[in-house]
Amino acid sequence: MPHPATQNLVLIGHGMVGHRLLEALAERGALAAPGAPGWHVTVLAEEDVPAYDRVHLSSAFTGATTEQLALTDGEFMRRHGIDLRLGDPAEVVDPAARTVTTTSGAVVTYDALVLATGSYPFVPPIPGADATGCFTYRTLYDVEQLTQYVREGARTGVVIGGGLLGLEAAGALRTLGLQTHVVEFAPRLMPLQVDDGGAAALRTTIESMGVAVHTGVGAHEVELDDAGRVRELRLSDGRHIGADVVVFSAGVRPRDRLARECGLAVGDRGGVAVDAHCRTTDPYIYAIGECAQSVDGRVYGLVAPGYQMAETVAERLAGDGALTFTGADTSTKLKLMGADVASFGDPFATSETGAVEVLFSDGREGVYKKLLLGPDGRLLGGILVGDADAYGSLKPHTGHQLPGPAEAFIAPNGGETPGADTLPDDAVVCSCHNVTKGDVRGAVAEHGLTDIGGIKRCTKAGTGCGGCIGSLQAVLDAELAAAGHAKARGLCEHFELSRSEIYALVKDQHIRSFRELMERHGVGGEGCAVCKPVVGNVLGTLAPELGLRHVLDGEQATLQDSNDLFLANLQKDGTYSVIPRVPGGEVTPEQVIALGEAARDYGLYTKITGAQRIGLFGARADQLPDIWRRLGTAGFESGQAYGKSLRAVKSCVGARFCRFGQGDSIQLAIDLEQRYRGLRTPHKFKGGVSGCLRECAEARGKDIGVIATACGWNLYVCGNGGANPRHADLLASDLSTADLFKTVDRFLMYYVRTAERLERTAAWIERIDGGLDHLKDVLLADSLGICAELEAQMDRHVAAYRDEWQAVLADPAALDRFGRVDFGAVDDLEPGRGRPAQLPDGTEAALFKSRTGQVYALSNRDPFSGADVIAGGIMGSRDGIPVVTSPMHKQDFDLRTGQCLDDPDVSLPVVDLADMPATRF
Repeated sequence: MPHPATQNLVLIGHGMVGHRLLEALAERGALAAPGAPGWHVTVLAEEDVPAYDRVHLSSAFTGATTEQLALTDGEFMRRHGIDLRLGDPAEVVDPAARTVTTTSGAVVTYDALVLATGSYPFVPPIPGADATGCFTYRTLYDVEQLTQYVREGARTGVVIGGGLLGLEAAGALRTLGLQTHVVEFAPRLMPLQVDDGGAAALRTTIESMGVAVHTGVGAHEVELDDAGRVRELRLSDGRHIGADVVVFSAGVRPRDRLARECGLAVGDRGGVAVDAHCRTTDPYIYAIGECAQSVDGRVYGLVAPGYQMAETVAERLAGDGALTFTGADTSTKLKLMGADVASFGDPFATSETGAVEVLFSDGREGVYKKLLLGPDGRLLGGILVGDADAYGSLKPHTGHQLPGPAEAFIAPNGGETPGADTLPDDAVVCSCHNVTKGDVRGAVAEHGLTDIGGIKRCTKAGTGCGGCIGSLQAVLDAELAAAGHAKARGLCEHFELSRSEIYALVKDQHIRSFRELMERHGVGGEGCAVCKPVVGNVLGTLAPELGLRHVLDGEQATLQDSNDLFLANLQKDGTYSVIPRVPGGEVTPEQVIALGEAARDYGLYTKITGAQRIGLFGARADQLPDIWRRLGTAGFESGQAYGKSLRAVKSCVGARFCRFGQGDSIQLAIDLEQRYRGLRTPHKFKGGVSGCLRECAEARGKDIGVIATACGWNLYVCGNGGANPRHADLLASDLSTADLFKTVDRFLMYYVRTAERLERTAAWIERIDGGLDHLKDVLLADSLGICAELEAQMDRHVAAYRDEWQAVLADPAALDRFGRVDFGAVDDLEPGRGRPAQLPDGTEAALFKSRTGQVYALSNRDPFSGADVIAGGIMGSRDGIPVVTSPMHKQDFDLRTGQCLDDPDVSLPVVDLADMPATRF
């Protein structure tokens, strides 16, 4: 336990791990408030900016600012009395005197010292490595220097290193518009994370993006031009690569100079040696993160182990020191240049140790999945490349028996994946906060929890990236069922109705607004981020029947989540994607040029999507209308990649070009996409058309799959890819084109009527009584006598279709929502909808107005992601409290106080409108 008097703690380094130590001490109440006992902290930072999210450093190349990447603000430091000294790093440590001398000459005394100096990039000792045009990639300063240099005219770049950081750097060079090469000395990419098969799949994906990969070869010399600038890179095999830029990303080394010079023990290969409490050979000095060699002899380069070390030291300084760090799980999941890559457990276990491989590989799609099982069937580890959706289901089972066949987790048609309720109690279900299934079960029992919000409050699970919400729900449902509690049937606290029941009521009673539905059939309150989008979706589907116009017309705009509100997909940095419709994948040269020009002019990342479309990523909300206008001139319309609607209908080239083709799959895909575009459904749906049984369009992995035969078309339904893949079922054979469309009309409208919230067709067919046989009875035999009605409803939808982008461009009121609002015009705010406004210091506020006229103002920055997105959240109520739900990870914030209702340690600053100027910024 800490001494009751104030003591001095010096933290050398203010990176992600160093800042996590400060947060952990604050959470334990160990930091000294002014005049109070505890630890008074002095932070000596080398960089001139506070701690930032180095994991997402690459987003700085696409416009993310220092403020958006920041992990803290001045208020946290002031509140806890922390003396943060930027740009004044430690120069000398004197353990005998317990002092640290900084570069500026300042001397700081300490009762405890923590080294969190991180690592430095390794630059191989080759000629020319320090020339103009050579860079490392580690800090915001590196990003700024590299970006500035490239803008001076560089065209080709080479990254030396094909590991995690190297591929991230390669993605950055591509983002900057450079022709990019990757040179890796090992025989494969990412040698520490994936095996030969996984590396081959990853290489296929990366090379398909135009990046040249050179493995099994090293860098020999950087050759220069007459001005001393980079001209080319000579490889160890004698080849030359012309280059304007060389980025060294060949690994890192621990920054342990201070420890060496003051006599602390260091490892043979670097790293300050520490014990299980992260204490060095001096009992008053600790080391955490990448500068430390753990008691297991390893230096960990991932942020999660660093956080665990920070927690260990915080517990030592503030508690009983029960926590120890003796090693860490190095499992990781990330996206590199658009490719999902994950590894967990022991991904390199061999048959010599009794390991058995379960393998799935698809070279066409760049997908590779391998699970390794022990002799007793325990899951030892695995590698997932190209499709890592199963990572969340598999990782918690590491070291345990899988609850079902291994094939169910990785094969395209492996069957239903067992849920999180089958996990053992010691399985970690939330990696962000190291919460186990047993922790969740205990919290449910102890506090009588009945919803995810309660689990978030009591355990913090689900308050980080949000990726574990599905697992938490499965555990919660199982616990409630075991306790004899029936699962709530309604959508949320505001409606005791299911989605299909709401659809029926809206249709039969001609209900035209959320407020009318709430007054007639709701429990009360203002709605929430669950029920509002559902009702908005239903109203959008039935718009032709109800005489409604546009999904952003009037009150409907207040029902839309951020994606539908801005008709674009929200990205992790708060920007949006623009994905126009390309029916059947058919596009003209002029349209390709228009997309390229828009991407160039707005600095957008460009990618061919898996659905044969071209996506533009990184647009600000205020830029979207101008981009749509330009693309509309070229003949594009909204691809609705943001909505619960048709995404795309994929096709092969079919009979037009393929010698095996039996049907014109291109034209049919175009016709299907044109007919069903804009239809709002319970969840997204996808289509595919293959011109023959060779199935090049993978139609049987789609919600609607069509395959040409010698006699017509076979129609398959309810297929699905992703974490729970399902092959589609054959609904009808040898259909004429007219009968095919008639059957699809019936299928989709019956799905719209009867499916529940966020229920894909694959889950829907498994839930409904009778499954496929029931669908055949209803849709083919017309057992319910509704087929004509279903067809007529689809005809009304087709007749009423209007491109959503063009509808916004033609509506001044809708257009206005894409900009900021005046502080002096808060009375003109739309009730139930947020708007951003710029503050005098350059940051943003989110302004909201309730139905009763109450105006609220909070910071627009989501505290979990750092993106300015709160104004795009849905207003509602929770247990009578007015809230806004962050569109990023769905945490609720009290509009009055800014307090996060899902995490008591987090809040949004409240903005005092009385101090704000009445001017548009």
